[in-house]
Amino acid sequence: MKKQLLAVLILLVVIVQSCSKDDGPPVVTLDVDTIGLETLTGGTSYQGWLVVDGVSKPTAKFTNPNQTIALTVLQSDAQDASGFYITVEAVGDNDNLPSDAVVLSGTFNGNSATLDFDSVVGDLANVSGELHLATYTDDDPDNDQFGVWFSQGLTAPGLSLPALGSGWKYEGWVNFGNRTVSTGTFDDPAATDDANFFRGSGGVVPNYPGEDFLILPSQIPLTGVTFPADVTNRTVFITIEPFEDRDPAPFFIRPLSVNVGAMTGADNPYTMLPNTQEPSGRVVRPN
Repeated sequence: MKKQLLAVLILLVVIVQSCSKDDGPPVVTLDVDTIGLETLTGGTSYQGWLVVDGVSKPTAKFTNPNQTIALTVLQSDAQDASGFYITVEAVGDNDNLPSDAVVLSGTFNGNSATLDFDSVVGDLANVSGELHLATYTDDDPDNDQFGVWFSQGLTAPGLSLPALGSGWKYEGWVNFGNRTVSTGTFDDPAATDDANFFRGSGGVVPNYPGEDFLILPSQIPLTGVTFPADVTNRTVFITIEPFEDRDPAPFFIRPLSVNVGAMTGADNPYTMLPNTQEPSGRVVRPN
């Protein structure tokens, strides 16, 4: 009987040890706190990445950063990591590779890293801008209320903006009440943007970002706005966009905006109000 009991005890020890081995390598939790990141609702998501020996190691995705985010990672990766960063991942992303849209990044100093926006997106401390209402893409001199251009007439850029990191572009927007419509994305305030979908005919497209909202092409499924679309007494703003996110809505980082009035023409510019607040954050790993 004693021999049988001893055999049972030995078997139990073997089973416990076997189960312990099947638990896999040890894991720990990273605590991530951010300020200024907003909840993502359009199908995009945030994702954290540990930098270990120059290799990006993924953590779980999240959409609501307005609380401490607990990210489970391998203990060895947490111990060996030199840095940590957060990306914005596109709608439907499943490749488990980091996008180019890094929104916060930092280097570990001890067991924590301060996460910075300037170094990976752009420094918004000195942004400024002006715009005016005019239509340049047709030959009608009396319909300037249907266009908006981020320039000083046709002679100089109207926007002073920093160069952006890879994965980001600027985008202009007009809030028409029922619908917010893009004027196009751009990198350079002194060059034409990538849109001009609603332009007229008989005029020219300026060498600056902007849009004439004159004609709605039949192939563009835009509802809620009647064309030609009047820009007077509307809110116009600039966003910084993770341009490969496949989300048509404006991103929440908006460095410049203005509520325009009824005055039109290049001789009646509107000064845009800057928003220099930038996201920030901190990540802490266990001792």
